Amino acid sequence: MARNPYYQGPASDHFDGVRFFNPGQRSTDRGLRSLLRWKLAGGAARWPASVPVTPAKPEAAVAGLRITMVGHASLLIQAAGVNILTDPVWSTRASPFARLGPKRVTAPGIAYEDLPPIHAVLISHCHYDHFDMATLRRLHADHAPLFAMPLGNDAILRAGVPDARCVAGDWWDRLPLGDGIATTLTPAYHWANRWPSDVRMALWSGHYLSTPAGSVWFVGDTGYGDGAIFTALRERLGPPDAALIPIGAYEPRWFMAAQHVNPAEAVRIFREVGAERAIGIHWGTFQLTDEAREAPRLALATALSSAGIPPRRFVAGQPGEAYDVTPGSGD
Repeated sequence: MARNPYYQGPASDHFDGVRFFNPGQRSTDRGLRSLLRWKLAGGAARWPASVPVTPAKPEAAVAGLRITMVGHASLLIQAAGVNILTDPVWSTRASPFARLGPKRVTAPGIAYEDLPPIHAVLISHCHYDHFDMATLRRLHADHAPLFAMPLGNDAILRAGVPDARCVAGDWWDRLPLGDGIATTLTPAYHWANRWPSDVRMALWSGHYLSTPAGSVWFVGDTGYGDGAIFTALRERLGPPDAALIPIGAYEPRWFMAAQHVNPAEAVRIFREVGAERAIGIHWGTFQLTDEAREAPRLALATALSSAGIPPRRFVAGQPGEAYDVTPGSGD
């Protein structure tokens, strides 16, 4: 029987003692045959080699709630004087290799040197486009933040950064971050691994951030599945003031649907959780799947129009753009 090198704990409704899973949902496991079927079909759109970005220079502290897009799933959340990063990736490639793997086509929306003091880092799962050891090591050396993450990811981080300050938990666990701020780990329909040998041995999640300035739900990566986790989130935690919802990396659907939502499903999630506003993330930085670079943005606009939702309430995040959130404003 396989051994889990990252987490040893009791079995649960989403952990069989060795691997985590999505209870009651379609399998996310994809074998070599499926991977070859996808790649040999040659359906990938051609992306530009680079897209210009005007980086932001954030203030050292923000009294209210401001979210700045860095790129992909990396965002700076500034709330009540505290600075928090999500899934930070400043590396050129989303890969374990320096010269192989998806290369970023947009520079980070904040130059690393222009980051304000970082107090906490939220990690959703250990895929390389979300868990970049080089960036995490650099953040630890320069800022010594508290890293918050789902089960097993702390072992992965400590293997590369032995003295990192980590807190880890299961779905629905609330992790205090200090200064009246906490994150609740929220379920997601996804999977995780670093190598072919450790598939689903570390947990994946979203983060529901509670702060004195408002609430932010960072969805992480997820498929839509039966939608039950989104209804549960609203019932247990309440509608977030802002939701950071993935809108990219979704084609072809036969391969991706169980693990990544498309823009129409992202809009369904937005409506079901009752968020006041949303920022579309996980698009336009790394080409991971077949759709054209601008397809998520255009499909989001179509889905919002069909749902009768004003486009200002759910925007496709652009690197370097800052979004101020005023709870209760409806904007």
